[in-house]
Amino acid sequence: MSEQAEPQVSQILPLELVDKCIGSKILVLVKSKVEFTGTLVGFDDFVNMVLEDVTEVNTKTGKETNHSKLLLSGKSIYMLVPGGL
Repeated sequence: MSEQAEPQVSQILPLELVDKCIGSKILVLVKSKVEFTGTLVGFDDFVNMVLEDVTEVNTKTGKETNHSKLLLSGKSIYMLVPGGL
């Protein structure tokens, strides 16, 4: 009988995934019911993020605001979606 090869499992650390998103669109959800979609320019070890060409959407009111550049505190972020939605 032939042995089946086990599927290769790739492991990636969270900060490695965020690092791979630099220069790409990303959706960031924060605790205050606001969504930010923009291009990730950089981040630090605390996941404070700098985004460019940002659209801010208040999920309670649906109001949209555009920003050319924005600094988000990593403390308020609860979800990141690479590629946006």
